[in-house]
Amino acid sequence: MIPFLNLKGINAQYGEELKNAVFRVIDSGWYILGQEVNNFEEEFAKYCGVEHCIGVSNGLDALKLILEAYDIGPGDEVIVPSNTYIASILAITKVGATPILVEPNIFTYNINPLLIEDKITQNTKAILVVHLYGQIVDIEPIIDIATRYQLKVIEDAAQSHGAVYKGKKAGNLGDAAGFSFYPGKNLGALGDAGAITTNDSEIAKKIRGLRNYGSLKKYENIYKGSNNRLDELQASILRVKLNYLDKENAARRQVSSMYLKNIKNEHIILPTAPIKPEEHVWHVFVIRVKEREQFQMYLEEHGIQTVIHYPIPPHKQKAYSKWNAIHLPITEKIHKEVISIPISPIQPIDDTNHIIEVINSYKKN
Repeated sequence: MIPFLNLKGINAQYGEELKNAVFRVIDSGWYILGQEVNNFEEEFAKYCGVEHCIGVSNGLDALKLILEAYDIGPGDEVIVPSNTYIASILAITKVGATPILVEPNIFTYNINPLLIEDKITQNTKAILVVHLYGQIVDIEPIIDIATRYQLKVIEDAAQSHGAVYKGKKAGNLGDAAGFSFYPGKNLGALGDAGAITTNDSEIAKKIRGLRNYGSLKKYENIYKGSNNRLDELQASILRVKLNYLDKENAARRQVSSMYLKNIKNEHIILPTAPIKPEEHVWHVFVIRVKEREQFQMYLEEHGIQTVIHYPIPPHKQKAYSKWNAIHLPITEKIHKEVISIPISPIQPIDDTNHIIEVINSYKKN
């Protein structure tokens, strides 16, 4: 079976470095908010081209802390794409604000900038964009809208580590950005981990307090905070893997290029590649097919593992039952048809060719 993502193999490349990093933390005797976190924050900030990075517990907490830091809460509205992983929306409702769902562009799967302005009201406080599947949102027109209406632009960069838009990396395009380092991400930890990037010094300071019980100095609590800290072990692991992120992204682009050039089947809708390759880091390679269950079974029978990102759109989830009657046709079409095929920085070329051959041989029953 060709695995969807061989995490064990990816991490094995750097096995000795990862073990040394872990032993370094163990030997240090300091396990919470120590030198490893400080160093990772400096290194990731430099990588993203921003002034500040704050390590946090996971990607959902990263988004939630940004919203809290900007005092967004009950009575406020946040514009967010309807086609996204539910964490983007959970962060908004967790702080008591109201998500305002906007349909995606059918070709990029990202939020459609042309539909945003009509959703703005006097209660709108921010636009939360999601660089879905690894492709950066066309953010320039969104920044223009936000500037006119004095709104914050928050990036959900959980899937776009290292993607570049007009010379700037994801995480350096809006007012603040939330990253996830879940193990399967392009930059993945060996457990849950996340970060926030920003050029806003005041917000960075506030978030450092909010993630640590509301405290910047031990036993002095400025805010009603929580425990959302990045731990030393995960920071040490991320420091190792950050050194290889660009190389791994380049390998992902090679696999995606082979797929885009060679998959030729009338039943398959391929993703639209960006004009500039650096705008996409191919966190996942998502194709669309109308007979998805049949197609997935066909690939499994031919030894190819797949994943569906994501089978149920947020507005159809039981957690948001009050939205279940809403009809968002583009989002619903995408969620009914998408299926992700294997892509990883260590995927053998023979596996990629086999996947292409099998997909090209697929016939609708």
